[in-house]
Amino acid sequence: MRAQRGPSLSLRHLLVVLTATGLLPLAALGAWSVHLAAEYHQGEQERALLDLARALSSAVDAELDGTVATLASIARTPALGAGNVRAFYPVARDQARAQPEWLGVILADGDGNMVFRTTAPFDAPPQPVADPSSLRQALLLRRPVIGHVARGKGGRAAVPVRFPVSDAAGHPYVLTAVVQPDRIMRALARQQVPPGSVISVLDGDGAIVARSHGQGDHVGGPPSPSLARLIRLNGPESAGATVTLEGNAVTTAYTRLSRYGWTVAVGAPPAGWAGGPGFAWYGAGIALSLALSIGLATLLARRIVRRIATLAAGAAALGAGTDPVVPTSRIEEIDAMGAALRAAGARRAAHERDREDALELARQAGRAKDEFLAVLGHELRNPLAPIAGALDLMDLRDDAASRRERGIMRRQVAHLKHLVDDLLDVSRIASGKLRIDVAPVDLAAVVRHAVAARPDQPLRLQAPAALWIAGDEHRLAQVLGNLLSNAARFGSTDTHVVLERLGGEARLVVADNGVGMDTALAQRVFEPFYQAPQPLVHHSGLGLGLAIVQRIVELHGGRVSAHSDGPGLGSRFEIVLPLGAPPPATAPAPIRAASRPLRVLVVDDNEDAAALTAAILRELGHEVKTAHTANAALDVQAAWPPDVAILDIGLPDMDGYALAAAMRRAAVKPLRLTALTGYGRQAGVAAHAPPDDAAFDLHLTKPASLDDLRRALDANDADASSDPAPA
Repeated sequence: MRAQRGPSLSLRHLLVVLTATGLLPLAALGAWSVHLAAEYHQGEQERALLDLARALSSAVDAELDGTVATLASIARTPALGAGNVRAFYPVARDQARAQPEWLGVILADGDGNMVFRTTAPFDAPPQPVADPSSLRQALLLRRPVIGHVARGKGGRAAVPVRFPVSDAAGHPYVLTAVVQPDRIMRALARQQVPPGSVISVLDGDGAIVARSHGQGDHVGGPPSPSLARLIRLNGPESAGATVTLEGNAVTTAYTRLSRYGWTVAVGAPPAGWAGGPGFAWYGAGIALSLALSIGLATLLARRIVRRIATLAAGAAALGAGTDPVVPTSRIEEIDAMGAALRAAGARRAAHERDREDALELARQAGRAKDEFLAVLGHELRNPLAPIAGALDLMDLRDDAASRRERGIMRRQVAHLKHLVDDLLDVSRIASGKLRIDVAPVDLAAVVRHAVAARPDQPLRLQAPAALWIAGDEHRLAQVLGNLLSNAARFGSTDTHVVLERLGGEARLVVADNGVGMDTALAQRVFEPFYQAPQPLVHHSGLGLGLAIVQRIVELHGGRVSAHSDGPGLGSRFEIVLPLGAPPPATAPAPIRAASRPLRVLVVDDNEDAAALTAAILRELGHEVKTAHTANAALDVQAAWPPDVAILDIGLPDMDGYALAAAMRRAAVKPLRLTALTGYGRQAGVAAHAPPDDAAFDLHLTKPASLDDLRRALDANDADASSDPAPA
């Protein structure tokens, strides 16, 4: 680094020298003041003209908005909504006649072809659409578009105003009003403009739509070359000197900030320039002063610019994440700025290190949380599986003496499984992994089934025969189940479920007469893990059900809200979902005969779970063998080839996916494989990502129901995981 030589100067001293140079000589200052006054007047005129151009642009937009609003009103005609264009034709014709500036109304279909025009009978042969580019733009953007001015066969100038519409079946149309420029001319006439001004309104292509002078001669033509050049070179709005079509020099201001892409230009005679007899001497003094000022300022500014360039390079390096290299300067303030940049670079490096450390800790915590929830789900589901299996076996044997006790145990097992599923669902919500499988769903049928599944709960249902939406049937049933469970938990003895169609939406309301809630509680009930005060709660929970409801509804494009008139006055939960189309009609599926007796191999390291699963399958009439390790399962397959194998994923000597691949390779006849695991499909797939030959035919999550086990044996059943939300 080169050492400093000479004293350091402050930036203030340099600016004082530069200012003093600019003030010499005094005579030049007087001339400069005259010049500034002239420029000020010119600038004031340009600003006034620009303000006027903006006001005129707003007035033109208001006129166009009025035409668009009229088209929007016509588009709401029931005949057009029903797709009956013949019935819509007289409505459009009468509206066109009611508008004095309208030449007619045209309706075009989604392919850009004319359906009818009100200037001819409905059945008249269609004509080519004028200005097809604006028609295509309206179809593509689905918003109002103003076309380009043109003269028709009769010589009348008009502008197409296009408004896209759709009928109830979703067929797109474009409704066009053919409007004469007279309406724009009247808007211009209402404005107060300076004497001798020329106002021009140009369309999106730059053609004249309206002009305060010579309207009939110039409409549809181009503006003067100087105005066209001013607009082309100076952006959305500006001002400058132009020459009119009549050859007059004017100062023109224009704006292109119209919502419809139009341009409004206002020209007026230029303001006079002040001067005097001694202007030549003033001019000479100005020239000399400028020469001296420029020479000295150049020398001083060069030093400043070089130092500032080094600071800019240092700032760019700091922004790019590298250490800034800033050399020293003889200017004290620039030296201080360089030191500040170096200090900022050091702090940035320290912050980056801290941020990376924090991000790594957050990633580790996230992984630990996911692993904990997966292991927790596995460890909770594993003991639930033999309990549920034992209950299923007792149900098959129909021991009447233990029926009440079995009912109690089954409700508690279902409650524990619901808590585990809620934990996994809220984890997926937090990580953004909760997904839905969208298909046509009869929401009325979902609601009826959910209500019928709760015979012990006092419920009243009001629903239409069918109400179709696009959604995930399993998730929607989960939403209603959570709301009904919530009503039961909070003491409802009369729960009213109402499903209705409201416009283009489905509205589902679950109202109860339970303990109710205050306003503060209603605002927080959808927060994860938030629970009402415990004295109000009849049964414990994790506070996750309503948070899951909210996320599932949002994934369906809907909204959910909670209401209550106060404690003791019950609660009301309202869900609104967009309507969808029913599925296409299909032939009913043939009825399949009952399954034949099969050879079934059950592989699970939990001996109780394996034994109970085997006992249930034997009660169903199948021949069953069990194994508790992967190697033992392969030995059983070699000696006794099964038709179906139900495999646990977490085996001690080999994971279930590797075992599935080995069994497929060793199979001597068709083999159906089912995964039955405490981790669920999410953990298994994410951890192992098996190849195609190791894929299971079905994934089940512990504890599996009797219906799940029947599906595991049915080769015609497609893969449908019982895990409530696979990732």
